[in-house]
Amino acid sequence: MAGNKLKSEKKEPKKKKEQLPDPSTLKPDKEPEVKVKELVKDERTHKVLGAFFLLLSLYCFIAFTSYLFTWEEDFDKVHRYSSSVLFRHEIEVDNLLGRLGAFTSHWFFFKGFGIASYLFCYFFFIIGINFIVGRRVFRFWRNVKYIIFGLLFISMTFAFLTGKSAFPWGGALGDALNRWTSGFLGKTGAGLLLVVAGLSWIIWKFNVDFKWPEKKPKPVKEPFAGFGEPDEELEDDESSAPFATQPAKNNAMKGDGSPITVIPPVEEEAFEQELQLIEKEEEPAAKSITYIPPVPEPELTMTVNEPEPEPEPEPEPEIYTPPVPKKNTKAEEVAFEIKPVYEDPTDDEVEEIVPVREAVPTDPYEPTLDLRDYKYPALDLLENHGSDKIVQDASELEKNKNQIIDTLKNYDISIQKISATVGPTVTLYEIVPAAGVRISRIKNLEDDIALSLSALGIRIIAPIPGRGTIGIEVPNVKKTIVSLRNMLASDKFQHSQMDLPIAIGKKIDNENFIADLAKMPHLLMAGATGQGKSVGINTLLVSLLYKKHPSQLKFVLVDPKKVELSLYKLIEKHFLAKLPGEEDAIITDTKKVVHTLNALCIEMDLRYDLLKEAGTRNIREYNGKFTQRRLNPQKGHRYLPFIVLVIDEFADLIMTAGKEVEMPIARLAQLARAVGIHLIIATQRPSVNIITGTIKANFPARIAFKVSSKIDSRTILDIGGAEQLIGQGDMLISFNGELVRLQCAFVDTPEVESVAEFIGEQRGYPDAFLLPEYVDEKDMEGKDFSLADRDPLFEEAARVIVQNQQGSTSLLQRRMKLGYNRAGRLMDQLEAAGIVGPNMGSKARDVNVKTEADLEEILNSML
Repeated sequence: MAGNKLKSEKKEPKKKKEQLPDPSTLKPDKEPEVKVKELVKDERTHKVLGAFFLLLSLYCFIAFTSYLFTWEEDFDKVHRYSSSVLFRHEIEVDNLLGRLGAFTSHWFFFKGFGIASYLFCYFFFIIGINFIVGRRVFRFWRNVKYIIFGLLFISMTFAFLTGKSAFPWGGALGDALNRWTSGFLGKTGAGLLLVVAGLSWIIWKFNVDFKWPEKKPKPVKEPFAGFGEPDEELEDDESSAPFATQPAKNNAMKGDGSPITVIPPVEEEAFEQELQLIEKEEEPAAKSITYIPPVPEPELTMTVNEPEPEPEPEPEPEIYTPPVPKKNTKAEEVAFEIKPVYEDPTDDEVEEIVPVREAVPTDPYEPTLDLRDYKYPALDLLENHGSDKIVQDASELEKNKNQIIDTLKNYDISIQKISATVGPTVTLYEIVPAAGVRISRIKNLEDDIALSLSALGIRIIAPIPGRGTIGIEVPNVKKTIVSLRNMLASDKFQHSQMDLPIAIGKKIDNENFIADLAKMPHLLMAGATGQGKSVGINTLLVSLLYKKHPSQLKFVLVDPKKVELSLYKLIEKHFLAKLPGEEDAIITDTKKVVHTLNALCIEMDLRYDLLKEAGTRNIREYNGKFTQRRLNPQKGHRYLPFIVLVIDEFADLIMTAGKEVEMPIARLAQLARAVGIHLIIATQRPSVNIITGTIKANFPARIAFKVSSKIDSRTILDIGGAEQLIGQGDMLISFNGELVRLQCAFVDTPEVESVAEFIGEQRGYPDAFLLPEYVDEKDMEGKDFSLADRDPLFEEAARVIVQNQQGSTSLLQRRMKLGYNRAGRLMDQLEAAGIVGPNMGSKARDVNVKTEADLEEILNSML
């Protein structure tokens, strides 16, 4: 008994050990399920099925067509031996596809559906096309309904028409339906049933309209109080669409002064037809199922043409129009109104108002018409460096999974589940720890997991936000190059409605990461030498060149290295901006960089003045008003393109210029977003003396390539992780409160050069976009001016001041697009000439010259 007790005591610990959860037991349970799912979802399986169904469709078509000519010779042989004819080698048939073709055709035609059997060829064809293309080209269930109806209708119709013909036109099914229907309804009733069924299908399929010619009712004429006879345009204008009111030219006045709006009657047929068109809209095509997580499709929104609510009248909107001869005050008022209001004019005045009303420009302003023949670059100019699909190495995934499980097991950490998501550069392994396991324990094993996997760049995300799992990012042995061409060809980029769309790279789940630079609104890039910063800048610039017109976008390029951005010199007259008088639009000199940044600050201030006068808050609202011709160009208003400032090496500028560069950069980062000026700054040294707190606070979007230390990673991202990247475009982007790992899209230097040459060979503007002039105060110290050495713009500035009777320096800035320094010098020269009075602080100077004739006398005396 004692021996038995000892044996039982020894066996009990073994039982307890067997009851402990072992992570390795997950392997045999998961393997069969994963393999079956992969086989079903594999894209290659779909293509094989597609090829099979296409071949089956072709096979049936050849067999059926041959049966039409050889059925008499093969009928007795197949009918006599049935399916055994397939295995009798001594029997010879005339069908082109042999005994199998003869038997299949006999079964479909004689025992089945007759001539309607050709619908099976179409059925196999649509299945094959959908599988091999990888998306829903043909709507499956809708075609199945048509095929079922066709089998019944066509087989019965041919059986009814051919009667007792020897050839099975309707097949066994058609003969059975014909006999039953003829016995139930009679021969005539069966024929009428077929006619009604055929017409019903045609009406349902093609929506045939049966219209009886009707006389159009004459439009009802409204009484015109105070006019006499109505205008002839009201009787002939029948171009109004349903639910839309007539333009303002069809409005008149009632006797009490209120306007009368003439609305043509809406016909019921037009209303029904519009509803039918809306009902016939098709659903979007579905995507094929692959093992790679699909990119989410954009939501399909259906817009119904409903009558828009009548807009509220705005307070005195202005429209810029050519000058009109002053015939009477009423005509002059109409020329500057969006909707003219007539105040009970006489018959003679109506004849004068009509031509003035037609002269008002109603078409919106289109800035792209300046270069109307401009052609966007084609995708053929870019190369396809890598495949858009990621090849999954099952052995590598299995090996890494087992290594992770074993490493965690060695530290008594059990997990419930592990899954993998394969990306172009790294694979994300998501694990769900068992209950009671602390996340910090797994986080501290980062180096141990990297040692067990023998890989560089292991990064642990504990936990993954919004997923409830812990992520382990492991670099792939075989990395996939993300081609910029594939990203620009994606629907997400082609159909984006962003102001400044930029294609940055691909996520781990193979989803394209496309962001709007206008919403970032500035981008800070950092990384060690040779890790992909210059390629990243080229990716951003090429993305914008493929999406924007030269009238909508301008670049200010700062290149202290002098070689990185020189390729874009070819597009100077299309997309680049520069200072007046400069020869090269790409800035390489530090002193010119300071002048350019200050000129951008002046441009920013001028744009804010324009927004203030227009009553708008941002560039989108302002350009919207300008394109609607609600802003007068004679008052200094103009279409404002987006301006993107790109600095390739920011650390070099800080080292050479210091505060002279940092202050305008900080000011632009703080204020320039609303007026369409955005910054992209790159540096190799993300240290605190280069990227100061003032700059970081205004750059919420940051990109970090591989850096040398965790301190640099914290400087650029406020968190570690960038030091564990593997280089060659592997990057972390902090945007919208998320930290996402991406593989940057690759574009080579010859590709950028070919895109720039394609744009540069087209007709451009006479010169690059000119920024406001900036003169350093240090350069003007000790230089007293005299009237003999007055500014070339002196006379023009004098005329602007006298015409407006306002001695304001900001007025010269806005009207003549000058910097503050030059405008101030012009004002001092005007004071020396006696045209304006002395400076009065915040108030405008007094204008001593009241008329332009007096001004001309002063200017002539100065010659």
